[in-house]
Amino acid sequence: VTETNNVHAVTEGLEGDDAKCSFHHRMFLEPKEKKRSMKALVVKQAKKTCSCTPARVKDCIFGFFPILQWLPKYKLREDLLGDLMSGVIVGVLLVPQSIAYSLLAGVEPIYGLYTSFFASLIYCIFGTSRHISVSIFGVTCLMMGQVVDREMERAGYNLEPAVLNVPPGAAAHVNTTLSPMNGTWQELLCDRSCHAITVAATVTFLAGVYQVAMGFFQVGFVSVYLSDSLLSGFVTGASITVLTSQVKYLLGLDIPRGGGIGSLVVTWINIFKNIHKTNICDLITSFLCFLVLIPAKELNERFKSKLKAPIPVELVVVVAATLASHFGKLKETYGSSISGHIPTGFLPPRPPDWTLVPNVALDAVAIAIIGFAITVSLSEMFAKKHGYSVRANQEMYAIGFCNIIPSFFHCFTTSAALAKTLVKESTGCRTQVSGMVTSLVILLVLLVIAPLFYSLQKCVLAVITIVNLRGALRKFKDLPKMWHLSRVDTVIWGVTMAATALISTEIGLLVGVCFSMLCVIFRTQRPEAPLLGWVAESETYESLSAYKNLQTKPGIVVFRFEAPLYYINKECFKSTLYKQTGVNPVWVKAAKKKAAKRMLREKEVGSGDNQTSISMDFMSEPLGFHTIVIDCCAVQFLDTAGIRTLKEVCKDYREIDVHVLLAQCNPSVRSSLIRGEFFREGEDHLLFHSVHQAVDFALGTQGHSGTSASK
Repeated sequence: VTETNNVHAVTEGLEGDDAKCSFHHRMFLEPKEKKRSMKALVVKQAKKTCSCTPARVKDCIFGFFPILQWLPKYKLREDLLGDLMSGVIVGVLLVPQSIAYSLLAGVEPIYGLYTSFFASLIYCIFGTSRHISVSIFGVTCLMMGQVVDREMERAGYNLEPAVLNVPPGAAAHVNTTLSPMNGTWQELLCDRSCHAITVAATVTFLAGVYQVAMGFFQVGFVSVYLSDSLLSGFVTGASITVLTSQVKYLLGLDIPRGGGIGSLVVTWINIFKNIHKTNICDLITSFLCFLVLIPAKELNERFKSKLKAPIPVELVVVVAATLASHFGKLKETYGSSISGHIPTGFLPPRPPDWTLVPNVALDAVAIAIIGFAITVSLSEMFAKKHGYSVRANQEMYAIGFCNIIPSFFHCFTTSAALAKTLVKESTGCRTQVSGMVTSLVILLVLLVIAPLFYSLQKCVLAVITIVNLRGALRKFKDLPKMWHLSRVDTVIWGVTMAATALISTEIGLLVGVCFSMLCVIFRTQRPEAPLLGWVAESETYESLSAYKNLQTKPGIVVFRFEAPLYYINKECFKSTLYKQTGVNPVWVKAAKKKAAKRMLREKEVGSGDNQTSISMDFMSEPLGFHTIVIDCCAVQFLDTAGIRTLKEVCKDYREIDVHVLLAQCNPSVRSSLIRGEFFREGEDHLLFHSVHQAVDFALGTQGHSGTSASK
């Protein structure tokens, strides 16, 4: 059935030239027949998926291992120097940050170096971005640390490492001990450090599995629910929590690490309760480190266009602080907390602890989502900037394997990191060969240099962590500009940030997603719905409330609803339409019925003719318009409630002699109207390509009606 047949009944009362004129304005779009055979689609997809030709096998292998595509084409003369420089610089920056972020994740420093080594190497094999740096990320380290602390407490370990300070790798030689937990005795097969990395590795393995599953089922669309304002608010809120967790190291306080809901408030309360126990040596060291790091970082940013490479001030501070702590004997003399023994080499691979899976499975979901969302967004951003393409699903595979494989080698979760990616890009990175160079730098530290950081104070690592939060904390300065651009986005940012900082990171992310969805729903629930006026000497209609000098056609009201019409906003559509037109057809019908009953009653009683004439005048009083044109250009879709609402509106207005015409409906809306039997024989509902055509048709129809009436 074509749309012309649906509206053919309108012209039945017209004759001759009038019929031809009105016929000119109607739609003559005949929709294509869509052959939808589920069986055929399934068979087609199965053949495509299960076909095993040599070309397809080659494409699958090359697609799954992108390094096989770009490495044979590597241009030594053009790319090698830039990759070497960026790889060495990022590696130098990663060494102190890996040690510092290990503290944040609740594990020993050596595990941060392991993580950075494996992540950089594995992403080179599976990743499609040429520029992003995959390594330790502060927010995911914070989330990991909260899970580790909770599981350590549940296992009966004291949260402070002073209880068992056995070097990593010696866990296998620790005698079996007994520790109380929940009124029972639990056999502990490894020390605190061993159990902490076991928890972290198990969470990392699960997060990687989730990310690979997302890539396999092609659910990268999930990241669209994490808007820029939501992610920015989440990172800022998490940065505040990170800063709070590091304050105790700046002051040298021995207080339990807060975890769970409201940990930020609890941590600050504990800090102020123990402020009198501040270690003056750690406080002075922290102040001196801030005094060096912040100005140096600012100079790096200000003169990055002139500097061939950023000054590795973090490494300089770490080396200087380690030497000062070692020769000044700060631990022995002032009781400063130090990093402790960092072994060389690698520990034997070890699988995750499967008994921990039920406890941490849910925690891994949030870490997986944040990890892949940041990785995909950064990879797409830099690909667009440099004119190449990345594959979102392959990026999920890449970041998933960057978590799954290292989890067997005593590592914790990773993702792309903006700060290190910017450094990598600005220092001449051309391909992921720079990632291989970064891995070699960290490998050198692991095999030779790591034990030299024994005397490094933890307060220095805390300063490095806090200084690297500057970018996220600077978002507060951008709030006025953000408010000017979009108040809704600013509110989403604020709610997500506050929930993440004050409640917890996982709940904050969930609150942010739910709140942003509610904002979208509220926007469609109460959308703009203006009356439109005609722009002189054109075929354009625009909002009367937004523009001056617009004209209106006599007897015609043009109304635009700027949202999908569905069950949430159907009542808003009706009430706004009635308010804008100034006529509620239900009330008009009720008033006419009441007037008719009064007139009938007066006739039966035989009362005066004056009241009867008043009632007759009320019933024949004109409404001020005879046609409503609904501009549907902003209506993306209709559901059953929306179709029913349009039917009711058209029916109600028709009963008071007002015609309703629809203009600029997209194919989806037209299809919904046809399936919903909106058009019936004898009903004058018309569809038009444009508002101008609908208005011309209404004027022509009214003119014909007036001529017929005069005859």
